[in-house]
Amino acid sequence: MKIYHILLILMSSLILNSCIKNNEDPSWIYVDVWTLEDNPSLDEGELTANFTDAWVYIDDKLIGVFEVPFKIPILQSGASTIKLYPTILNNGISATKAQYPFVEPYTIQADLVQNEILHIQPVTRYYSNCQFTILDFEDANLGFEDSPSSQANIIASNDPAVLESFNGNAFGRVTLTSSLFNWISSTNLSQVLPKGGAPVYLEIDYHNTAPVVTGVLAIDGSSVTQNPNVQLNAQEAGAAVWKKIYIELKTIVSGSPTADFFEHSFEAQLPEGMSEAQINLDNIKIIHF
Repeated sequence: MKIYHILLILMSSLILNSCIKNNEDPSWIYVDVWTLEDNPSLDEGELTANFTDAWVYIDDKLIGVFEVPFKIPILQSGASTIKLYPTILNNGISATKAQYPFVEPYTIQADLVQNEILHIQPVTRYYSNCQFTILDFEDANLGFEDSPSSQANIIASNDPAVLESFNGNAFGRVTLTSSLFNWISSTNLSQVLPKGGAPVYLEIDYHNTAPVVTGVLAIDGSSVTQNPNVQLNAQEAGAAVWKKIYIELKTIVSGSPTADFFEHSFEAQLPEGMSEAQINLDNIKIIHF
């Protein structure tokens, strides 16, 4: 994690405490949770999001980074430009909060009034120049190729017990048992991805009781370089819920300058002491400009 992010979060807390202590009559803003809306110029698949925070700017001055929903005092009043940037937990790590580069900030012009609360319901959408590759398990071609050494396979499922807490018509399922104890798979997309430090992310919705290690395969001719990346931690059996993660791929992709194309790998094993575990995946999206 960059030390700048740590300092920024600490500064946000100090500013709030100082504002309340030294100013009896601040203006206030209350920011609700983010809504991700459709961009009609894009094919984005199912709209799921996990924007946990907002970077707050007022008149182009950074106020801080705050977990939504939040209420904060503002040391000014009158006509103001308020800009909020959707923020993610980069690679699922709570200490690495980052502005998500593929969605628009939310901007409003508003009058701030001392001792009054301005309620804001922020909305965002993907930029119109985003490029998507989507695996949503709605088609016969799942987009995966299981390894010959994999005991378990990924299939499309419409199990209502899982779908009732989600959306769409199907998702990908892997069932691990004592005889089907591992899953090794990768996409078969032959993706060409931008290098040179350009942003690239992998979005995944997941519901799992076994840990899954994601990775990137950099393919140069017949040479394949495996790059393990981020693990999707297992959830407790009987208490698993759908979660969303944003995995940054820029470092691996830009660090593979000779690769012709890329695939995305997934590996899992039955946890010790368990007789069965499930991995449910959906809305797998690779996004870049």
